[in-house]
Amino acid sequence: MRAVSPVEHFASNLRAARLAAGFSQEALAAACDLHRTEVSLLERAGREPRLTTIVKLARALAVAPARLLEGIE
Repeated sequence: MRAVSPVEHFASNLRAARLAAGFSQEALAAACDLHRTEVSLLERAGREPRLTTIVKLARALAVAPARLLEGIE
């Protein structure tokens, strides 16, 4: 079984948090002042997030940044 990378784990956490908050990718991007394709790339593990991006996403989703990093060791 292949190990899940930290970027893949973040992607999964982000998508779950976004769906739980009832945001579309486009709405979340607008709330964070990001482009929709940025959110898409982050959710597909196509891009590694910067710390400032994690904080923006967490604020928009009303969760602690640690929630988006859960399970990453």
